[in-house]
Amino acid sequence: MIYASSIGLVLVILVLFYQIPTNSEDINLDMNRKIGTIDTSLGSPIRGSSNAPITIIEFGDYQCPNCKKWFLNTKPDIVTNYIETGKAKLIFVDIAFLGKDSIPASIASYCAEEQGKYWDYHGFLYSNQLSIDNGWANSDSLKGYAYNLGLNMDMFVSCLDSAKYQKRVQFNTSEAQNNGVTGTPTFFIVGPDGFQETVVGPQPYSVFEKIIESML
Repeated sequence: MIYASSIGLVLVILVLFYQIPTNSEDINLDMNRKIGTIDTSLGSPIRGSSNAPITIIEFGDYQCPNCKKWFLNTKPDIVTNYIETGKAKLIFVDIAFLGKDSIPASIASYCAEEQGKYWDYHGFLYSNQLSIDNGWANSDSLKGYAYNLGLNMDMFVSCLDSAKYQKRVQFNTSEAQNNGVTGTPTFFIVGPDGFQETVVGPQPYSVFEKIIESML
């Protein structure tokens, strides 16, 4: 249990805020995936049904306070009313720019994806977010989240320490810039006909509801 002893009691505190979802998720990564104007092929696995008519693309940084605000206050209702009902699907695309720990945090999420735990790890990051670069997303903390998720630590540590997915994160950050994203979170909501609406900031559920309902 080398990882448990090296990381220590801090991990127990860090993971108190997040519970692993018990519902199964339809996870699919399509390497030729472009939705609206956005190339999401190197973004997250799809959360929800790949056949859902509406796509919500979120550009975010794991160290972004407003992203955490949206994650806690708005996302749960979107998941319940649109993703779990098959009306919409969600894709997260990194724009890792706020601090030195932003890129490693994104890399770690893809290391977790290798073991089928992307969205669980994604949740750990936002639920345990503190101030930018204060240590909550440093290497030891990122490994601690993986340990608490029950991931294979040899695989995860090798992936994280080698920065295996750094180019993937850089590609996603460039894609954000190519689509005019200047702050986080920024959302592109794409309808079945390819028409897309942009939402900037941690807007309330009612803003998303109005747009999604107009596209259904």
